[in-house]
Parts: sequence; C-alpha cells; structure tokens
Amino acid sequence: MTPPPSEGAAGGRPRGPTPGAGAAPPAGADLDAAAVEAWLRETEPARLDVLWRAADAARRRHVGDAVHLRGILEISNHCVRRCAYCGLRGPNASLARYRLDDEAVLTGAAAARALGCGTVVLQAGEDPGLDAARVAGIVARIKGETGLAVTLSLGEREEAELARWREAGADRYLLRFETSDPALYALIHPPRGGRRSDRVALLGTLRRLGYETGGGVMVGIPGQGYASLARDLLLFRTLDLDMVGLGPYLPNPAAPLGRGDLAPPAPPDGQAPATTLMTHKALALTRLLCPEANVPATTALAVLGHARGREDGLRRGANVLMPTLTPSPYRELYAIYPGKAAAPDGGAPTRAALAARLARLGRTMGAGPGGRRRAGA
Repeated sequence: MTPPPSEGAAGGRPRGPTPGAGAAPPAGADLDAAAVEAWLRETEPARLDVLWRAADAARRRHVGDAVHLRGILEISNHCVRRCAYCGLRGPNASLARYRLDDEAVLTGAAAARALGCGTVVLQAGEDPGLDAARVAGIVARIKGETGLAVTLSLGEREEAELARWREAGADRYLLRFETSDPALYALIHPPRGGRRSDRVALLGTLRRLGYETGGGVMVGIPGQGYASLARDLLLFRTLDLDMVGLGPYLPNPAAPLGRGDLAPPAPPDGQAPATTLMTHKALALTRLLCPEANVPATTALAVLGHARGREDGLRRGANVLMPTLTPSPYRELYAIYPGKAAAPDGGAPTRAALAARLARLGRTMGAGPGGRRRAGA
C-alpha cells in the first residue's frame, strides 16, 4: 500500500519523532501524545507493517480471533440537530423522513439473529418522536423474543430516558464525540436550544447507569490536525471505552461542511487526511491503546472505494463487523454521507458469505453477545 504524499508531512513542517525502523510500538499504556502523533504521520510501508502486526497481535491476545457481528437497524432518520457534517441534520428539507414501526424493527432483529449477529444496534438521528416509552417497549420485546444484546445509538438523550432504556434491557450505548477539540466540536455540532453539548460527560452518565459505553471520532474532518487526532485516540484510553468506532470523514453536499459553506481554521500542524490509510493507522493505535475494546471495521472504509478497506481493518486491530439490515427503501434514506447504502460491502450479506469471508482471513464468526472481555474476568 502506497500512502498519498499528503500523509507524509504537514505543510513542510517537521514530521516529528519517527518510530524506529523495525521496532515494535510500545505497549498501549506507554504510548504518549508524541508517539501516537508520530505513528499517525508515518508513511514508510515497512514501519507501518510493524504497526499493523503489533495491532493484530494485541487483538489476538486480548479479544481473540472471533469477529462479532452487530446488525444495524436504522430505525429513524428524523433529527433535531444541525450538525454541520451530517445529511440527517434537521434543516435538510430535501431528505424524505421515516420511522420504522415496531413490527419492522422486530422483523429486523429476527433477521440479525438469523444472520449470526449476537447484537442488534438500533440507530437513529436525535429524534424526539422515538419517545422513552416506545423505545423501552421495543428493547424489552427484542430481549424477550430474540435474546440478542441491544445497543442503542440515539444521540444525546435525557438521563431519565437512558435509565429507562437500561432498565428495559438495553446493554450498550454508542455516542461518538467526533472530536475532542472543543472549538472544532462547537463549530460542527451546534448546541440544541442553547444547551451546551458535552458528549464526554454523557458517556460518564451512561457508564454510571450500567451501560457498556462506546465512543469514537471522524478521521480527517476539516480542521482536525495530527496532534488533535492523537488527543482523540488518547481520550479513548482515558475514558476506558468498551467500544470504539472510527471512520473517515466523508463530505456530504447536504451539509454546510461538505458544501464548503463552513471552513474551520486550518490546523497549525497540518490537516489530517480523511483517507483509508489514516483511518487504519488510527484503528491500529486504538487497539494498542484500548486492547480490550470492541472495535469495528466500519462501512465507511468501503465507501472510499477501497474494496479491502474493511478486511484490512480486521487485519489491523478490528474485531467487529456491523452489517446494515435496514430494509429498502429506508436504507437509502439514512443518508448520513453519500454512497453509504451502496457501499461494496455495506449491504446485508448472507451468513454463509460472511463465514467464508472471515475464514479467508483466518477468523471465525463470534457467538453470543460479544461484550467486552476484561482481563482477569
């Protein structure tokens, strides 16, 4: 793999410390900001191969060879937020909106179980139409009728709602904070109703309520420098996340950032590129920093046009695949970024095809809910 020249240096500035050729990265607990940034800037294929092998070894040692399947059901594309990067943003009047009814959600959960998924992920925009009682009822039915673990990804919700869903049986909550840079975050994620958004604090609330917690960021979002991305990855370790989701920033012309209407200040250390290679570097470093976490090879890796984007992700630290099971035509309407529904490996595969695909990588399909495996547990 030959990385693009833009990933070598930032605007002619020094690349910073270079990882030693042939030397393995230090253990995740020893990686500091300078070391993480140096690996993010690395372009030499032989040295990157050291990183890939170290991440794969850490994955095998801590979470094993099983690849856990999480079936995603995108249950609503309504959203009240005005995020500058997302096609679901409330002001996007060109998008036809939908909410799946309860029976469609249960049918999708049954399909996830038939595929071999141990978890179903209920994902949506931040939609008040998905009220606390309805979501609690859906969660309870999925648990009772399928036995699957349930992950929710429904945006920033009130603590009382989150507590009710946890009591109904929800196991995990995924809330990506997108960037740890407060100025960049405020620019791309405007507050709702004047109330400041603090997703890091909300992740703490979720953990206190008993959820397995998941966070993550966009790699290469405009305004994100190498040092900023390094801080994002180190924050995963500080938060002790159970799940970490990483994907490249994909411009959406239905959003201000994708149209060019909004231009974050150029980072002083150079823009981190939104490429498959940069995302793989971030994924591998995440495995070293958070060795026990469940880390997916995301669909966005396939959207960039790299047919092996997700397979290479599994070779470089990932241990989860998340097939999309949203029925058509709704899948096409969950347009957070262009090309998502048509990704070469983003559709709903068969169980046999998934098993064969994993076997070619020397991996097996996971069984059961696939929760975090803590050392000594």
